[in-house]
Amino acid sequence: MKFSLFAHMERISPDEDQKQLYDEFIELCKIADQGGMHAVWTGEHHGMNFTISPNPFLNLIDVARHTKNVRLGTGTVIAPFWHPIRLAGEAAMTDIITNGRLDLGIARGAYSYEYERMMPGMDAWEAGQRMRELIPAVQKLWEGDYAHEGEFHSFPSTTSSPLPVQENGPPIWVAARDPNSHEFAVSNGCNVQVTPLWQGDGEIESLMVKFNDACAKFPERPRPKIMLLLHTYVADSPEDVKLGAEELNRFYNYFGAWFKNERPVDQGLIKTLSDEEMAAHPFYSPEAMERDLVIGEADAVIERLKKYEALGYDEYSFWIDSSMSFERKKASLERFINDVMPAFQ
Repeated sequence: MKFSLFAHMERISPDEDQKQLYDEFIELCKIADQGGMHAVWTGEHHGMNFTISPNPFLNLIDVARHTKNVRLGTGTVIAPFWHPIRLAGEAAMTDIITNGRLDLGIARGAYSYEYERMMPGMDAWEAGQRMRELIPAVQKLWEGDYAHEGEFHSFPSTTSSPLPVQENGPPIWVAARDPNSHEFAVSNGCNVQVTPLWQGDGEIESLMVKFNDACAKFPERPRPKIMLLLHTYVADSPEDVKLGAEELNRFYNYFGAWFKNERPVDQGLIKTLSDEEMAAHPFYSPEAMERDLVIGEADAVIERLKKYEALGYDEYSFWIDSSMSFERKKASLERFINDVMPAFQ
């Protein structure tokens, strides 16, 4: 099982300097590269200080300048916000600039806050349909001289300009949850990225069942890779485990508030949640975080990840977004590299 870092520039207070936050993001990526991690992933988001990344290709090209070996993944671009010709060309240019290190993760998106600003009137179903039209079109554009007549896009014969460095183009990863998404990915020659969020090992197992069922349904297709993305904190003591769980509980309360899209937003920052509001959440709690995410001292983390390796996951992505201080993120990542990863070599 390979290991990667999933990170964003995240801002939770108007007092935080955005350039400093970006520099800290780059420093985490450099630690991942120097520590022997396989890849760095960063996503696409708009108008939200919670995760700042309006174009992940820009970030990844800069990460390439500061690193030597890591693969550089979009985790993920939001399909409805892209025209196929534009995505094919920008991804290919990124692949050239990074000397063939790009992996292209694509999703339908998750936040109605973004939908109503970027694509007013679009719902999650339409977003999924747009993703299913976009991905095969990008693959064909990399082959060249492809004309498209679809529900959402139409264009005459076109070739991606430029063409990517990697043969057949960068590997494409599809963010999948339901069986149809797994089947779409496998049948179109794409890898799969799964994010169980807060529902623990039961969902991690069921997502692998869905993936295996999709592979079995298309036996003529080569078995793709599957990556597990999960919030992770490697603690240095039992007390630190509890603190990490409290911090990630705060992060998930804010994630939930952004997802529901019912709370006022000012200058890109959502209205502060009170301790009472967080304590009253029906299923987020520090205890649930400790149970369902990977939060623990190194030995406990190794034991958890060995289970995921045994299930068949090819890559485990250390999701470091947590609203923690840079110092705490850095210490956790270094403990992961020094104390956890060697158990899998």
